[in-house]
Amino acid sequence: MSPLFPALVATSPRPALRFGDQALSHAELASLAGALAVRIAGAPRVAVWATPTLGTAVGVVAALLAGVPVVPVNPRTGERELTHIVTDSSPTLVLAESAAELPPVFTGLARVDTDVPATVDTTTAAPALPAEPPPESPALIVYTSGTTGPPKGVVLPRRAVAATLDALEDAWQWTEDDVLVHALPLFHVHGLILGILGPLRRGGSVRHLGRFSTDGVARELSSGATMLFGVPTMYHRLAEALADDPALAEALKGARLLVSGSAALPVHDHERIAAATGRRVVERYGMTETLMNTSVRADGEPRAGTVGVPLAGVDLRLVDESGAEITVYDPETVGEIQVRGPNLFTEYLNRPDATDAAFDGGWFRTGDMAVRDPDGYVRIVGRKATDLIKSGGYKIGAGEIENVLLEHPGVREAAVTGEPDDDLGERIVAWIVPAQAESPPSAEELAAHVGAQLASHKRPRTVRYLDALPRNDMGKIMKRALNG
Repeated sequence: MSPLFPALVATSPRPALRFGDQALSHAELASLAGALAVRIAGAPRVAVWATPTLGTAVGVVAALLAGVPVVPVNPRTGERELTHIVTDSSPTLVLAESAAELPPVFTGLARVDTDVPATVDTTTAAPALPAEPPPESPALIVYTSGTTGPPKGVVLPRRAVAATLDALEDAWQWTEDDVLVHALPLFHVHGLILGILGPLRRGGSVRHLGRFSTDGVARELSSGATMLFGVPTMYHRLAEALADDPALAEALKGARLLVSGSAALPVHDHERIAAATGRRVVERYGMTETLMNTSVRADGEPRAGTVGVPLAGVDLRLVDESGAEITVYDPETVGEIQVRGPNLFTEYLNRPDATDAAFDGGWFRTGDMAVRDPDGYVRIVGRKATDLIKSGGYKIGAGEIENVLLEHPGVREAAVTGEPDDDLGERIVAWIVPAQAESPPSAEELAAHVGAQLASHKRPRTVRYLDALPRNDMGKIMKRALNG
C-alpha cells in the first residue's frame, strides 16, 4: 500500500498545518511526527487527548506513521463514558500536550507529550519510519455517540481512510493547492479524518481556527484559503451574519468550495448564503462506520437539501421494511440506506454481536432513511429510530417538515419528532425556538404554514416552545433528549 501521507515522505516544504500562531510545513511535520513515531512504534494502541491544537494533529499523525491504532478522546466526555472508552480500548499510552490536565482514568498509563517546539530542525536526516502497515490494519478506533447504549469503538482500517479521502479528491477536485479552513473538533471523522488527514494526504494545508467565529472564517478565506468545512450550526451563524457583514460575504464568495456535513443543512440557510454570496454550500453524507458515502460533486449540481450521489467505489441502495431493495426512485418512496465499499469499518471493538447485526450480507445497515431522485441524488429524511414518523398510515420524514418550519419568519430553530397517538399511531410534534421569544407563532399558524407547503398529513399536531434545542459537540440535534 502506498503511504497515507506522500507529502510527508517527500518532506515537502509547503505549509501543512496552522493552529493560531503555530504552524508546520510538511517537512517539519515529517521530522517532528517521525521522531515521535519512532518513540511509540510497537505500542498496541494509543489514546490521543484530542484538544483542537497542533499537538493533537502531530500526535495522531505520529501514531499513523508508526502503524499504531489511534483512539481519539473527546476532552469533554463525562467520567462514566470516558471510563468505558479507556477500559474498552485498553490503550498503553496517552498522547497529550504537556499543559493538558488528564483525568484520573489515565493514571497508570505512560504519557507522551506532543508539544510543538518553536523551531523544528529539518536539516538532519529524517528518522527511519516503520514500514507501511497492511491496508486492513487498524488506523483509528473512533467511538460512536452512544445514543443506544455505551459508545461502540468503530475500528477504521487504513484502507478505509485512504479510500474515502481519495474518493473526495475526485468528487471535490481536491488538490495540493487547496487551503482548508475549519474549526471542528479533532476527535471525530469530520474534523480529524476529513479536516486534518485530508489536506495532509493531498499535500495541501489546513488552517484550524481553534474556535469558530465568523470573523475567523472571513479572515482566512480572504487571505488564501480555498475551502471551508463546517456543520450546520456554523453555516447558520454565517447566514445570520451575512446581512450586516459585507466582508464576510466577499470572503465566502471567493471560496472554491463550501462543505457542510454531520447533519442536514436547512434549505433556508442554503438559500440565504447563496443569495448573499452567489456560492452554493455542498453537502456530503457519511458516518463513523462508513466514513463518506455520498457528496454533491464540485462539478455537479449543488442541489439544496440533498447529499449528492455515491462516491467512487461506494455502492448504495435503499431497502424497504421487509429488506427488499427499492428499485424505482421517486420523491415519496422512503427506504433505509445500506452501503458497501472500501470505505467501511472492519468491526466494533470487542462487539462481534453488534458487528454481525450491523450487516445485511455485505451491506452495512446505516439506520438512515432517505429518498432518491431518479438521477441518483440522495435526500436524507432522518434516522430510522428518531426521524421516521408513522402517522395515519403514512411514512413521514421529519427533515422536510423541519425545512418548511424554518422558512417561517417567526422560527429560529426547529426539530420534529413523533409521539405515540391512539388514533394516528404517532402524531407529529414540532419543537420550536421562536425568533422573538415574546411573540412566538401560534401552533395553528405553524400547522397552516406546513399544510400550505406539504401534504396535510404532514402538519404538526403539537407545538412545543424552547429557548434552545439540545445539540451535541458536532451540532446535531439530540432528539432523544427532546422525547425524554
